Amino acid sequence: MSTNAADPLVALGGLPGVPDAVDSVRKAVDRVYGHRVMRRRSNEITSEAALRGARGSAALSGADWALEEVRRRTDFGSESEARTVGAALRLTAEAGQLLSIWRQSPLRVLARLHLVAAADADDAVGRPRGIGEAVDEPLIEVPLPDADEVAGRLEGLSQLIIAGSSAPALVTAAIVHGELLALRPFTSYNGIVARTAERIVLIGSGLDPKAICPSEVGHAELGRAAYAAALDGYVSGTPQGMAAWITHCGKAVELGVRESTAVCEALQRGAA
Repeated sequence: MSTNAADPLVALGGLPGVPDAVDSVRKAVDRVYGHRVMRRRSNEITSEAALRGARGSAALSGADWALEEVRRRTDFGSESEARTVGAALRLTAEAGQLLSIWRQSPLRVLARLHLVAAADADDAVGRPRGIGEAVDEPLIEVPLPDADEVAGRLEGLSQLIIAGSSAPALVTAAIVHGELLALRPFTSYNGIVARTAERIVLIGSGLDPKAICPSEVGHAELGRAAYAAALDGYVSGTPQGMAAWITHCGKAVELGVRESTAVCEALQRGAA
């Protein structure tokens, strides 16, 4: 699109600090894709990134398990933390299958993500919450928009994605993630859905086509307090707040890159 008015994400890409974050992320991603292990064993890196990303996403929703516990467990249907970890694992696996649908029907993808996360746990699965329905979303405490506002803003987000943008992938991914966290459109698992949507944008944009840069790892490493503070910036809607959220998401991607680089190095040494 030719103008910022027609492509509002482009203006966000020019906020102070954002171009530097975009450039830093691009260089980091290019470095890990250029690692010699990626030429021969990229599928292993992708699988490991998925596992570690799911662990990070679950941690941010209150189920902070050790990586080896996530790797070892097979039963995720019992208590609350196990269900959260299971939901994160299922969504990480599902993300790659929804890339072609995302640009045509993002709301359909979001409904599918919630359906897969919640696993038919209640009657509100796979649809935006209605008037008066409560939201169970640990650790996210920004004001909750009402159902009518959610419907309108979801439609606006959908139209933005369908129209496409020339903004950098990091900007689009951060806005999708932040908007879904702010709205919490479902009665449960909104954080995991939002982080999976960010993953879908990063993969589908071509920035991370092999899904080896798990931003969820970085979000977890930066910590819940920093995540909540950055989200406060997004919800404020100020240029400074929006820039802080986008750059926070950039740091998360870079930390995800660092994680996968470490996996590459371990595989190269024969230690993993």
